[in-house]
Amino acid sequence: MTVHVLEREQVVRAPLDRVFAFFSEARNLERITPPWLRFEVLAPEPVQMRVGTTIGYRLRLHGAPLRWLTLIESWEPGVMFADRQLHGPYRLWHHTHAFAAHPDGTLVRDRVRYELPLGRLGAIAHRAFVARDLTRVFDYRRRAVTRELEPAQNLTTFSTASASSASR
Repeated sequence: MTVHVLEREQVVRAPLDRVFAFFSEARNLERITPPWLRFEVLAPEPVQMRVGTTIGYRLRLHGAPLRWLTLIESWEPGVMFADRQLHGPYRLWHHTHAFAAHPDGTLVRDRVRYELPLGRLGAIAHRAFVARDLTRVFDYRRRAVTRELEPAQNLTTFSTASASSASR
């Protein structure tokens, strides 16, 4: 089985405390997720982010309704948090969100380790559409974060992306 890794970096032209506060609010995930996923946070408000918090979501992927439940496994205010899928479409989904001060604002780093179920069929699905879909979702997210957090006159961001796979 193969564990895939998706990594993204983005410099947001906003202060670290503001950027971390934005990402700490679970409802903001709806604002930075592509509309074609029809993504909805199901957790009652307010969601108190900390180790042990679970958050449910509902979305549509290629027209199919999905439920997703994540657990906040790590929580370091102003520095990072990590969530792991408890229930959802992946065999493994572990997403680390890291934040650091940067001369131009805040460096936001995402690192997602994921594995698909269904063995060979999952590998075919990854090549056919999953890798492409995740790239599209994170590309949209980068633009949405810029729109939500940066002043209108500062719409340029630095972004890098890389993806790799490692055998388990």
